[in-house]
Amino acid sequence: MAHEVKESEVEFTAMRAQGPGGQNVNKVSTAVHLRFDIRASSLPAEVKERLLALPGRRVTKEGVLLLKAQTARSQEQNRALALARLQAIVAEAAQVPEIRRPTKPTYGSRQRRLQGKAQRAQVKVLRRRVDE
Repeated sequence: MAHEVKESEVEFTAMRAQGPGGQNVNKVSTAVHLRFDIRASSLPAEVKERLLALPGRRVTKEGVLLLKAQTARSQEQNRALALARLQAIVAEAAQVPEIRRPTKPTYGSRQRRLQGKAQRAQVKVLRRRVDE
């Protein structure tokens, strides 16, 4: 079940990109800042919670997810890249994490481990110097 982010819930801001690019980088606002308010979005509550719990500095204290795209040379491409990254993040948060259930080693595996340890110990005993 894919959760699509509506483009009306996303706010884009254009700015000048960093890094190399010649004269173009100084005069054209090609980089895009994407702002997505998680709490005000139409996503299900459990997806919102997982998005708000994301590690790192992407999500602000106010619950706004920030993304910056500046790899492409045009603003439209950067806008599409940022939206695709947001969709990927939301899709990942939509997946329910698998609960880890701790298990115990089986009786047979414990016996095999102890048998291996005994064999190694025997090898080391046989390597010792023989006293007469």
